Amino acid sequence: MAEQEFDEPHRLVSAGVVVGVDGSPGSEIAVRWAAALAASRGRGLHLIHGLDLARTVAVAGPYAVVTPDAISALRAKGQTTLRDARDLVHDRYPDLPVAGYLVNDSAAGALTELSERAYAVVLGATGNTGTLGHLGSTLLAVTAHAAGTVIVVRPDPEADGTVHDSGPVVVGVDCGPVSEPAIAAAFAEASERGADLVAVHVWSDWRAGMFAGADLTPSLDDIEAVEESVLAERLAGWQEKFPDVKVIRRVYVTSPAAQLQQWSQRAQLVVIGNRGRGGFLGLLLGSTAHSLVQHAHSPVMVVHAQQ
Repeated sequence: MAEQEFDEPHRLVSAGVVVGVDGSPGSEIAVRWAAALAASRGRGLHLIHGLDLARTVAVAGPYAVVTPDAISALRAKGQTTLRDARDLVHDRYPDLPVAGYLVNDSAAGALTELSERAYAVVLGATGNTGTLGHLGSTLLAVTAHAAGTVIVVRPDPEADGTVHDSGPVVVGVDCGPVSEPAIAAAFAEASERGADLVAVHVWSDWRAGMFAGADLTPSLDDIEAVEESVLAERLAGWQEKFPDVKVIRRVYVTSPAAQLQQWSQRAQLVVIGNRGRGGFLGLLLGSTAHSLVQHAHSPVMVVHAQQ
């Protein structure tokens, strides 16, 4: 696989695949997916379980004392969770290097910190909200604040909860530089997986209903032709670097989240930048990425641009 210049620290030999572990069904799915990724890329696998001791104290109340016995019980449960996850991995990949880490921090804090030097951070998700606890708070915190690549492993609710392992890689492309790392990652993933790449470009965030009763067809057609040329130009350099990847370009007028979610029904991976159109620094997680990590039918890779 060609190395990506935009995130060299994440491509070091020492950079492993990091996955959050909490013993939930979504976590087990993520562990299996992360193990397959690590094995296929020649990476080590790091299992992370956060005790979140600060939150435990806060929940207990300002005057309550969290006894050493209670902390010991939390640690013992965490060690059991990590051991079960290691067993799950070794049953399928007995030669894969696996390390388990029990941290006092929250899962979100630990995974965000580790993302700075990880090959990728993997999170589990089930349904439309549930993930590593707290109704998706860990998922949203990590995808918003992490560095590098975060992958949310979403099973397909319309396929008996299985995770797609075939189909194209789909990438969302906007007009700004923010999506460039996502494009690079998507080409690399498509090449690695031997999959087609579908590049989806939505040139307007307007709602379709805004056009009701207005005769804008000629101007919309003209704009769409320009946007198709822009998309082709954005992809041309990457197609030269990855000549083995077949690229399918799709341009739509509105609703980027809805278009990408629809493509996720047949994709094995959807790749998206972490910020919305224009890359405003205040929008740590763009609305499209926010929607996809909670509602897509396939794993979603959120690629963070380097600052």
